[in-house]
Amino acid sequence: MESSGFLADFFLLFDKWNTKKKERSISKQIIGIKERDIVFIQMGKNIGYEQDGKGEEFLRPVVIYKKYNRNMFLGIPLTTQLKENRYYFTFSYKNKSEKEITNAALLSQIRVYDTKRVKYKSGVIAKDDFMSLHLKLLEVNRPDASNFPIKGKSPEGIQ
Repeated sequence: MESSGFLADFFLLFDKWNTKKKERSISKQIIGIKERDIVFIQMGKNIGYEQDGKGEEFLRPVVIYKKYNRNMFLGIPLTTQLKENRYYFTFSYKNKSEKEITNAALLSQIRVYDTKRVKYKSGVIAKDDFMSLHLKLLEVNRPDASNFPIKGKSPEGIQ
């Protein structure tokens, strides 16, 4: 039955990622990061529409949006699939080999990562692009105005 073969392959990816994740979890290697860095992280195999890493190492590029401390950061995954969509922010940067790379930041996929996931640095997003990314991120993540209380009304009065 074809679907059982598909499921076996699908579950095998989770098993492979689980092995890699265990190895990474006990690793002492921590690569120093700063905001605006573009790093490749071991993102893994995730559920549903969450972004996955690719290849044997389950890698995906991420822009460091906010560094919280030496162990945690808020990151935005990148993709080479460019779309005209409010949840995508397209920009270019030069990687360590001075090659021009065009990526789109997946604004709907922002999340906290542990620095143990960082495999290597690839480049840095330009300050102007980072500011534009920041403004677009604020715009697309602004809650619906209907969810805010009306001036002078108590929160219980919200409908």
